[in-house]
Order: sequence, then structure tokens, then C-alpha cells
Amino acid sequence: MAPKGKVYRGSVKDFPGFDASQDAEALYNAMKGFGSDKEAILDLITSRSNKQRVEICQAYKSLYGKDLIADLKYELTGKFERLIVSLMRPPAYSDAKEIKDAIAGIGTDEKCLIEILASRTNQEIHNLVAAYKDAYERDLEADVVGDTSGHFKKMLVVLLQGTREEDDVVSEDLVEQDAKDLLEAGELKWGTDEAQFIYILGRRSKQHLRLVFDEYLKISGKPIERSIRAELSGDFEKLMLAVVKCVRSTAEYFAERLYKAMKGLGTRDNTLIRIMVSRSEIDMLDIREVFRTKYDKSLYNMIKEDTSGEYKKALLKLCGGDDDAAGEFFPEAAQVAYRMWELSAVAKVELRGTVQPAGSFNDDGDAQVLRKAMKGLGTDEAAIIDVLTQRSNAQRQQILKAYKAHYGRDLMADLKSELSGSLAKLILGLMLTPAQYDAKQLRKAVEGAGTDESVLIEIMATRNNQEIAAINDAYQEAYHKRLEDDLSSDTSGHFKRILVSLALGNRDEGPENLTQAHEDAKKLADVSSNDSSDSLETRFLSILCTRSYPHLRRVFQEFIKMTNHDVEHAIRKRMSGDVRDAFLAIVRSVKNKPAFFADKLYKSMKGAGTDERTLTRIMISRSEIDLLNIRGEFVDLFDKSLHHMIEKDTSGDYCKALLALCGGED
Repeated sequence: MAPKGKVYRGSVKDFPGFDASQDAEALYNAMKGFGSDKEAILDLITSRSNKQRVEICQAYKSLYGKDLIADLKYELTGKFERLIVSLMRPPAYSDAKEIKDAIAGIGTDEKCLIEILASRTNQEIHNLVAAYKDAYERDLEADVVGDTSGHFKKMLVVLLQGTREEDDVVSEDLVEQDAKDLLEAGELKWGTDEAQFIYILGRRSKQHLRLVFDEYLKISGKPIERSIRAELSGDFEKLMLAVVKCVRSTAEYFAERLYKAMKGLGTRDNTLIRIMVSRSEIDMLDIREVFRTKYDKSLYNMIKEDTSGEYKKALLKLCGGDDDAAGEFFPEAAQVAYRMWELSAVAKVELRGTVQPAGSFNDDGDAQVLRKAMKGLGTDEAAIIDVLTQRSNAQRQQILKAYKAHYGRDLMADLKSELSGSLAKLILGLMLTPAQYDAKQLRKAVEGAGTDESVLIEIMATRNNQEIAAINDAYQEAYHKRLEDDLSSDTSGHFKRILVSLALGNRDEGPENLTQAHEDAKKLADVSSNDSSDSLETRFLSILCTRSYPHLRRVFQEFIKMTNHDVEHAIRKRMSGDVRDAFLAIVRSVKNKPAFFADKLYKSMKGAGTDERTLTRIMISRSEIDLLNIRGEFVDLFDKSLHHMIEKDTSGDYCKALLALCGGED
């Protein structure tokens, strides 16, 4: 069933000892009389390949003179009926039916059109066009053109030709030219040349486009997805993003679609059915493992939690297994992980904050504005927010001195007495130097009953040597204790050793060393050592806490080559608790620090309630370093802007201050 030379990656295979007439009889008996044996129907149909199901339909008609699909429709109901009937159609006819339903009647299901046309191969597109003509006696292109418009329509028509280049021989010169043309068509142009995007993304081979995307990242400093979001809009933007995702990894695209179909309240059953049916004999095993890697849970378990009855049982049969139980790691996920480390290594991203030094800065003038805002009855919070969120930290330090010189008063004390709650914590945090602020957060995390390990991990795992040195000095000055001593007394075991190592600020800052990277990867991959002095945690600590970021990126690539596992997967599987979380934070920080913080910001606001401590801490500490990059990653990861989520999740003056630090809507 797999193409010649390729390993079969579907979850549904040809049934051994298949007999079409016998199966047709079994289905007839399951539907005979009053009621139907749904269990027997789902067991049989989900364990036969599509080719075998088509033969069963023919045998059923020969034996009983009846249409099997019509009988199934009559006997079954709801989502279960839609799923079973979809399985009975050949793939091209199933796609044709989905597209017919998407454009029939009032309104168009653009998401369905995008999913099918962005993900299918040339041959699958040709089969789809022929099946549509055969089933509905209509021209698919004409129907799509009649139901869509603008650049969205033009790109759909290009995809419907099924003429994407399939040559794996790639010209380096053409790769560079295409990357340059895309940059000039979007980011460097007043307006956007959509035709250039359509031509390159609609025609070039996948292999070629992957290299174009890598080159684009090198020359622009941002992934192509971010430029598409900035330059295009509406359904055309969504279609082009889907094309890019399918070029990068079709399995990852479908894993994301499945996750979104089931997350939150309600289930998008049409999407769930369409993908589970259409990918069950193509790449379901790859989708499963990418899903497990990306979302920390198996596709099997998410289906189990989100669906019920025979519908659930049938979907689980198509899924083909629970990766949480099996703990397997499939090649597709390893390839995706390897590409991510490759991109992380080649990207020359300029880190940019959202808060810049104010032009025409006047410390004495700002001090006067702040004094006026706090004098007399009431407080002008808006004036305080306007001044302090629009000045760099260095300028705020000058304002502190000017305020004292002008009024003989302590600005921090005045702010503390005039403001309250979340706003007070945010504004007072902005008035500390970055090192003082981090030192204070660490002190709060270790003092009193209990320890806030997540704060210790976040700060210690993400700061560079210079920042760590400054934090140590600030901690000593503020609390007359060594940070290392407090970390040692408040934590234990391997976790303590990780924190103490990071607190030394002795990470190497040199480039990668390929020979050493290979040796380091070997050490991390070795699970056979029983020597307690050379435990797994000790080996990870000696490498993750001391090697430079460029070197670690190469180590993690070598690790994938040796084990077929991403290092994150290995850490999750082989470690637990705070040790696991600390190592994962280091790995994610090495991979993409802005994405690490974007994820933490999202988690601080999603669901009921807001983790204001985390939200405040990250917005303050990253505002002058990489908050603009974090904003970009936030949109890429969660399909919504950081600005929008803050606006939705917070209120009042606290919200206004956070939005000022956020610096804009994406």
C-alpha cells in the first residue's frame, strides 16, 4: 500500500484473508431486522482498507441488489453515520463530497477548501477534479471560481491545476532569488505584490520551498509565516499559511488542525472526521507522533476525552494506537524537531524590546508630572502610566534622582502609597533596575513557607552570564546574603545542583565545536550507565548548564541523529518534577527564547483566572530586551495577539499599563 521505496505510515492496512462477499454478508446481517449491530459495523469497516471497502460495496450490490452506502445512511445516525459513510467512499470522491458541501448553498466553508487544496499532492488533485466531474457532472474549477473571490480565488485556481514542481533537484541560485523576490514583494514594498507570493508558493516544489523559507529567515530575520501575517489578510492569508505549513510538514499541519478541532468547548466534528478518514491510509502514524510531541498528550487520549459512543470507538480504531502507552517515537516527529533546531541555528534574529528611550527626555520635567499626579486628593494614574511605561529603565533611574533632588522625597515611597494592587506591583517593578527586579523575584520565591520553583526556573534558566552576575550583586546588596546560599538552603538534590550551577554565570560563550557536540550528544543519549556519580541528571547538568547556546543547538541536532528523539521528548520520558522542568526551560530557551516567554504569557492568561505575577514579571523583564519578538511568536503560536489577550484578560489601569508596555496590536 505504500509507494515503492517508502515505508507505509497509515494506521489502517489491508485486512489479511479478506473476502468481500463474506464482509458484505456480515454487514447485511448487522443491519437486518429491527435495529442494527453498530459495533459489528464499525469493527468491520474500520479494519478494512479503502480499496477493500470499495470491493465490499460492489459485492453487496451483487449479492443483494442494494446500495450499501444508502443502507448505512438509513441504519446509522449523526456523527457516527457521517464517519462510516465517509470511509466507504474512495479518497478522491470523499474529497469531492467535502468540497461540494463546502461551496453548496449560502456561504462557503473556506477552512475546508483551504485544508484540502493546500495539503493534497498533484496526483490527489487530479483525482479529485476527475471525481468531482464524475459525481456531480460539474467542473470543480468553475464552481470554486463562482464561489470565491480576489487573491484567495486566484491561489485556489493555481492549486487546482495540480502542477506543483516535483523535482527534488534544487538550484541554489533560484532559492536565493525566490527568497529575495518574496522579501521584495512584501516587507520591502509599499503595498504587497500578491502575484509573486501566488506564483512562488503555488508552483515550486516542497523541497525547493523549504530551502527558500530557510533563506528568507536568514535575509529577513523573521520566518515567512510572520511576513505573510503582516502582508496578507483574510482567507488569502489563511490559505498561504496553510500552504507554508504543509510544505514544512503535512503531518504537523494536520496534527494542529486535529488539536484545534477538539480543544476548548465543543468539537469541530466535520474537521475531525475529514482528517481521520483522509489520513488514515497516508500518514496517521506521523500525525500521531507530531501531535504527541507538540501537545504533550496523545491524539488517542484527546479523542477519548472529547468524543463518545460508537463514534469514539470508530475514531480510536482509525487512530490505531495510544502513543502515551506505547512511548514510541516516529521518524516524522524527529525530522520536524531536527528542522526546528536547524532553523534555530541559522536564524539571525534581531532581538527588540517594545520600550525605547524617550526622545527629548527631561528627567526634571517627568519628576514634576509625577509629583503633580500624586499631590492632593486622588491620583492621576493615567499620567503615571503614560510617563513610566514610555521611558527606558535607565531614564526611570534618572527620574528617581531628579524627584529626590527636586522634592526631597522618595518617588518609590510616594508611588507605593498612592497606587495599589496589580498596578502598584507593575509600576514599582518598572522603577527597579532589571537586576534588582530579578533579585527581588528570586527572594520572594525562596522566602517564607514553600518555594516557587517555577520562578526560580524561569529566571535562572533564561538569563545570560552578565545578567546573572548583576543579579548576584543586586541580591547581595539588597538582602546581605549570597543568592547561591539561599538557593542551596531552599532546594535539594539535582534541582539544587542545577540552580547553583546556573547561579555561577559560567556558561561558555564560544561558538559550536562539532567534535565536542558529537561527544556531548553521546553522553546525553547514554542510558546504560549505572554509575551514580555519572547519573543521567549529572550528565545533563554538566552539558546543559555550561555549554554555549550555539554549541547546544548542535548537540541537540546530533542527539536527534543518534536517538531519533528530540531532546525534549527524552527529558520528559526520563526525568520528572523540578529537574525535568528546569532542563526543559533551558532547552526551550536555547531553541527560541521569545517563544518560551510567549508560551508562559499565554499560560498565565488562558482559562479561568489570570496569573498576574507571571504576566507582570515577564512584561517588565522583557520589555526592553525581546518583547517585540515575543509578540511575533505569540501570534505564530496561538493565532491571536498578545495585545488582544491582555485586553480580554485584564482590566482598568493595570490593563492600560500592560498594553502600553506591549507596545501595539499585531
